[in-house]
Amino acid sequence: NSFFLCAFVSFIFATSRPLSFPICDFQLFHYPWNFTHFHYTNPMKTYIALFRGINVGGKNILKMKDLVHLLEELGITRVKTYIQSGNAVFQSNEAPAHLSKKIGKAIQQNHGLTPQVLLLTQSEFEDALHNNPFPQAESQPKNLHLGFLVYEPESPQLNELEQLKASGEEFVLKGKFFYLHAPNGIGRSKLAEMIEK
Repeated sequence: NSFFLCAFVSFIFATSRPLSFPICDFQLFHYPWNFTHFHYTNPMKTYIALFRGINVGGKNILKMKDLVHLLEELGITRVKTYIQSGNAVFQSNEAPAHLSKKIGKAIQQNHGLTPQVLLLTQSEFEDALHNNPFPQAESQPKNLHLGFLVYEPESPQLNELEQLKASGEEFVLKGKFFYLHAPNGIGRSKLAEMIEK
């Protein structure tokens, strides 16, 4: 599976089809966590954890206090969450691939849910924000979306995406980062609707 993060905090995974851009909406330029609080002189890494399949549309509810407790039980430290988003920032010295599987397994065992978990390092997250190709859109962040893919696609079918664009829409794929500017709103965008399919 590939994987994609956007601008409001809810995950959608795409399968391994040729056009595999899994989407998640995330408040791109007004994210509330202050990462300066996570700079410590220790070997721990700061991770942003994003979950697909929990707290979406009133289904698969996992309370943030329960998520924090679960993460702390796994030895993860300095856990912070954002509203009921199903996303968290924390520190750990474990490798991201191993840790994401560990977290997913623990959620399944303790809460009966089977989310897929994407872990981003602080530098990956900040690089994506700083490399925004649409700075003119930052004044209207609800129309600006950013996606993270687990793997850089070998042959992305960008021509198909071009055909789905509405007037004024723009997108850029930069490695594992996918940027979408939808000035008429994400809810009306056929491009946003079909991108992970």
